[in-house]
Amino acid sequence: MINMEKLKAFAEPYYAGKDIMHDMWHIELTGRWMEKILRMGNYQVDREALVYALYFHGFIWSDEQAVRDWLAGNGVEDIEKIVKIAWESQRPEMPETLEGKILHDAHVLEGGRTYLVVKTLITGSVRGQTLRETLDYMKAHVLGQNSCYLPETVGLCEEMDRFAVDFVEELEHGIG
Repeated sequence: MINMEKLKAFAEPYYAGKDIMHDMWHIELTGRWMEKILRMGNYQVDREALVYALYFHGFIWSDEQAVRDWLAGNGVEDIEKIVKIAWESQRPEMPETLEGKILHDAHVLEGGRTYLVVKTLITGSVRGQTLRETLDYMKAHVLGQNSCYLPETVGLCEEMDRFAVDFVEELEHGIG
């Protein structure tokens, strides 16, 4: 059984210094999509491992040992599985586990079809980029770069990408 208070207390400092698109709200949004995907696919998964990986996915790449130590110190089993799922959620790696695919796809879709545009624009602003620099970055590194792997999410991802491409084209036309 997950002690959510302890899990959140451990994870929150890792997200505290991040921008508004990558803080604990990001975990909440991704978690909501994770639950939607679970309902859509009626998947039987290791929910506990999936929830742990959700909270760790944003800093597994920088603090994997701290994650492992925390899990071991809290008597959590299946540490290898949890770490693997957290890593699998990172783009553009192809997940091997069902849980990894679910978390990956939830991470891609986290705010729905308009969110990719919003997230990229806000993140560019936080980085100090001009609108033109952000649009150029978006065209080079964001548009068409997302993939979902589950039958329930592939079409949603394609719709999100089409929306983003159309949005950028219309915005570029409008600003000249």
